[in-house]
Amino acid sequence: MPIAGARTRPGPLRTYAGQVTEMSRIWIREGIVDPDALHGLPAWLDPIVSCVQSIHSDDLKYAVPTDGEGRHSAVLILFGEGPDPDLLMIQRAARMRAHAGQPAFPGGAVDEGDADARAAALREAVEETGLAAEGVRVIGQLPDLWLSVSGFVVTPVIAWWEEPSEVWAREPDEVESVTRVRLADLLDPGNRVNVRHPSGYVGPGFRVNDMLVWGFTGGLIDLILDHSGLALPWDRSVMVDLDIVIAHDDQNVTS
Repeated sequence: MPIAGARTRPGPLRTYAGQVTEMSRIWIREGIVDPDALHGLPAWLDPIVSCVQSIHSDDLKYAVPTDGEGRHSAVLILFGEGPDPDLLMIQRAARMRAHAGQPAFPGGAVDEGDADARAAALREAVEETGLAAEGVRVIGQLPDLWLSVSGFVVTPVIAWWEEPSEVWAREPDEVESVTRVRLADLLDPGNRVNVRHPSGYVGPGFRVNDMLVWGFTGGLIDLILDHSGLALPWDRSVMVDLDIVIAHDDQNVTS
């Protein structure tokens, strides 16, 4: 069963958020698992694999827009063992104009030359971290999710790091560092917080590997842990004000 970022059919073009987009694009609204990729996976991945197909975009705040609207991108949610179960993450360079200094999953825009969202997620991960793509087994994908502020529709691609390879900040102008975050640390209730943006937005956050993971990335991790049944009870009264964190990060950059 092939994994596809979106289905297409003939149709006209239109402009959306300053971008020309294909009205023919049909966004995927349910999670997909490739049954051919499930053999030999470690048992600890079973809850995560099982939850993928149960997630539907209409049940989430990231429900996608009308078919054809939005700018397509993809991120790679790569689970590995190093030696404990972990997730591959990057920290964006502080000099970037957008999302400066933020932790994130490797990923970026789906280019015309990419066969699908899976290919785009792997290509971006290779470019950003030096990852050896042949060691990655794609398991499936979550529904396409819409970031209304930027106009991007993001395909989260779920994968298993079958043959781990060396990773580093291959594009230092865009990536500050590359890290593997232990799943146990993400599950630790003591590392979980709510993050409040100056705009009033409040969302889940994780204090791990000297990073504050929040925003869309934190929301994806929270979504997977919650739907897989792996999440542990945590103190939801713990609040981190993002403006304080930003000021602290700015001070670190300039010192």
